[in-house]
Amino acid sequence: MSSRPLSIGTRGSPLARAQAAEVCRLLAQAEPAFGEPGALDTVIIRTSGDAIQDRTLADIGGKGLFTKELDEAMLAGRIDLAAHSVKDLPTWLPQGIVLGAVLARADPRDVLIAPCRHALADLPPGAVVGTASLRRQAQVLALRPDVTVVPLRGNVGTRLGKIEQGHVDATLLALAGLQRLGLTDVGGVVLSTETMLPAVGQGAIGVTCREDDVDARSLLDTLHDRACGFEIAAERAMLAILDGSCRTPIGGLARLDGDRLRLRGLVARPDGSRVIAGERSMVTPSAAEAAGRDLGLELKARAGSGFFDWS
Repeated sequence: MSSRPLSIGTRGSPLARAQAAEVCRLLAQAEPAFGEPGALDTVIIRTSGDAIQDRTLADIGGKGLFTKELDEAMLAGRIDLAAHSVKDLPTWLPQGIVLGAVLARADPRDVLIAPCRHALADLPPGAVVGTASLRRQAQVLALRPDVTVVPLRGNVGTRLGKIEQGHVDATLLALAGLQRLGLTDVGGVVLSTETMLPAVGQGAIGVTCREDDVDARSLLDTLHDRACGFEIAAERAMLAILDGSCRTPIGGLARLDGDRLRLRGLVARPDGSRVIAGERSMVTPSAAEAAGRDLGLELKARAGSGFFDWS
């Protein structure tokens, strides 16, 4: 690295800043020189996904809008690294950018936030659930077709505020995000992954860099969590086969247990009328990507022609 500060780009939400701070902490832990004042520079970049709040991501171009401006800044040399929630990364990264590291994964489960800490089965008939995630919408409606799901965007604080103000009866948030923000006392019911399969990459922080930046890639190697790396490789390989975007309700979770990996995935219709799920178990980590592709092909074949016509 040069003598100038190492710059880490991030979105400006409290959660994004917390994740960038974690990357900085690990960088300083890996290389003490980065712990010196001025050695690291966090650059806040407002993305299109943050600027446009009155429409769902599916309507404005997908989750790549949370990374577009960060990618542009990186390719232009204005930042060296970018910290992301892996679940917000597009299925295919722009040419010239690579996912250099994923950090040790936090709890990937979702949390249902509702007054009186209702579980999903206990929500009153006709309850209004706010979420911008088609994955969450489809799984909620598959289990509770009697509730109403409405779009709800914004950062964690904004969505919690909508509950307090009575605009919606419930919402769903990632447990990892609440933990990173120190908001585990907000109440809510943690949903098992059998009830609500998480988004691909949920709970993981990823750090991207330029493909040709040899120094940055070497540095990120020291931050990379091997177990999480295998899990993410399997999940994103499945996602690529399914051509996943914010227009497609897709869930996926791989977990490494010792030297064996279990991958589960699903694809659904937004209204929850059809959910197609499958898994690959006892896979060796070295076969993670192959297992992801194989499961993706199975789910796609079982869905059949016409299944994705609504997307």
